[in-house]
Amino acid sequence: MKNVQYGITYYDPAKAYNGYTLFASMGCRDMWLIDMQGRFVHRWTMPERPGSYGRLLPNGHLIYGCKLEPEKRKEARSLKLSGYGGLIREVDWDNNLLWEYEDPFLHHDFCRMENGNTMVLRWVQIPPEIMRKVKGGVSGTEDHGRMWADEFNEVTPEGEVIWKWTSYEHLDPEIYSICPLCDRREWTHANTCVVLPNGDILTSFRNINTVCIIDKQTGKIKWEWGRGLAELAHQHDPHFLDNGNMLIFDNGVHRAAAEVNCSIVMELNPKSKEIEWEYRGERLGEFYSATCSGAQRLPNGNTLICSTTQARIFEITDKGEIVWEYINPFYGKIDVGMVNWVYRAYRYGPDYPGLKGKKFNLDELDLWNKIYSSKSLKS
Repeated sequence: MKNVQYGITYYDPAKAYNGYTLFASMGCRDMWLIDMQGRFVHRWTMPERPGSYGRLLPNGHLIYGCKLEPEKRKEARSLKLSGYGGLIREVDWDNNLLWEYEDPFLHHDFCRMENGNTMVLRWVQIPPEIMRKVKGGVSGTEDHGRMWADEFNEVTPEGEVIWKWTSYEHLDPEIYSICPLCDRREWTHANTCVVLPNGDILTSFRNINTVCIIDKQTGKIKWEWGRGLAELAHQHDPHFLDNGNMLIFDNGVHRAAAEVNCSIVMELNPKSKEIEWEYRGERLGEFYSATCSGAQRLPNGNTLICSTTQARIFEITDKGEIVWEYINPFYGKIDVGMVNWVYRAYRYGPDYPGLKGKKFNLDELDLWNKIYSSKSLKS
């Protein structure tokens, strides 16, 4: 047995952005809020394990995606596609269920809209005549002769779908080709759903190395980037910053340039399509997550990074200096085995509206803090 460092590994109070970090371990049933010292201050326990991640809404509610148990996935049960979920829930601070939406084909991401509706992301089967035109991928790796694409649905609080956008109806299968090293079970593999203030949708199509904006009114792609040589390599979590730039977690899988796989968090100017800032880690191979992951620009200019397969949440300055780091101590079983992976994490400042008036149940969590307060645990 070797000693592995968990919990807080480093914290510089003078340089880090003070707040509370929300995360869930992908193989467990709890969602945690921790302070800067790594102490648990709040816990939500859910019936199912997380399918992706959760967000704390400005009203103090938690909205999160979770995985339907196999017996509930019905017709989607046989799908062997990564990122499946099937259920989105909204609960209050005390974990009381307020809203849920079930669809066995839901996957990866969702977005609560300003009008109270929720934009969701789901799989749809590609018609055979279109599937045959899709270029790229490893020959013969379709899903029992099927290929899947992505669809965005806008869902009302009552569960009614009032708008949809289906990728195979708008993308040219001969132009948007699959990475030659990926299988052909999925064409686009969307992993991001961000509704912009004007209603357009910002998304990330992992298998075709493309970040794009969908015009909600016309359905057309109005902006895109990433398919050029070495621009993107199976990215996640693009979103706009207050300065108008875009923050992207580029995982680095199947990178076209002749270099060792490494992840890059990049800030892209969408007008010039130039990278204005990036973080790669100090040493080659130090920072790499082949799947999931994300980044958040904090109010003080620092960036919070979640490196999924390293189970690592860390904060860096604009110079790349690490000022806070936390390693998830919770292991659970997912499709690939027992892991402590974290899909995505978010930091909320003490003045965040969703935390206003909330009381932390520290006495209830005292035992958890005693167990996981040590930085060195046996693994």
